[in-house]
Amino acid sequence: MNITNSTECPPQELHPAIPALLGIFSMGGLVFNAFSLWIFWFNLKRWNSSIMLQFNLALVDTMILPNTPLLVAYFSLGNHWPFGEFLCQFEAFTLSTHLYGSIYFLMLISIHRYHAIVHYNAKTLWRRKSFLKKLILAFWALLFLQGLPIFFFLKTSVIGNKMKCLSIHQSELSYLYLMYGIVLGTFCFFLPFGISLISYMMLGTYIAKISQANLRGRVMKLKSIQMVVVTLLIFAICFTPLHVFRTAGTIVKYYNLSCDLLHHVEVAYYISLVLTTINCCLDPFLYNFANEKFNKSFSSSLRRFLFSN
Repeated sequence: MNITNSTECPPQELHPAIPALLGIFSMGGLVFNAFSLWIFWFNLKRWNSSIMLQFNLALVDTMILPNTPLLVAYFSLGNHWPFGEFLCQFEAFTLSTHLYGSIYFLMLISIHRYHAIVHYNAKTLWRRKSFLKKLILAFWALLFLQGLPIFFFLKTSVIGNKMKCLSIHQSELSYLYLMYGIVLGTFCFFLPFGISLISYMMLGTYIAKISQANLRGRVMKLKSIQMVVVTLLIFAICFTPLHVFRTAGTIVKYYNLSCDLLHHVEVAYYISLVLTTINCCLDPFLYNFANEKFNKSFSSSLRRFLFSN
């Protein structure tokens, strides 16, 4: 724990809507993902390569949800963290694993979708479950190693009379936050996003040539378009603002540019942090568009639930 007595650019109180919205979106994500995992685990008996990737995406989505109450409490207490340094580190670790796990698996799903449609008859590695199992394990290992440094450099700080966790106002960590954010933003967000975008652009070029004269062609085109739209919405709403405002905030803080500017960027950062939880609500739509088995199971389970009540 570090003690900071500087009053330069003091933290400002967050609007109550921020923790309220975080709680609402998290509850929605909990319901959607619990239902999705239940369908994956109990209703889909035979998994193909597509289902394996979607299941792991649902798994990383659920990682953030048990820790969300701590984050809601932190914001509700005026950015005061009373839970100790280890839980601060663990909170940051799970946030990182959820965020970049979602980005990585969305990237893998986009590449897999391209190969599944464009190279439908080819025996590519992306159709082999043994290859995908190894690839999935490699990305889980990457997520662990990527988040591991958090337990070594992240500290809590007393600023004023409040304990801060992962705060832009922790001056002693400004340089680390700046460098860590730039590295993660470049290699762990913009690179996977670029790969996903290229995959879907090539997929879009291919499906534009598909004839709609038969039912299979129309369904394939519609499902692919829906999948591309949802994925790009997730990147645009949930991931891009966070990386933009987090990097901007660390730059403004490190170079002491302006307190007013820092406060505006800080508010935007916390709003973008709330928006990251929306992807937990949007990903289940992706499963419906990408997987006919999931769609049928989801629809039948929903009908049974509604008629039983």
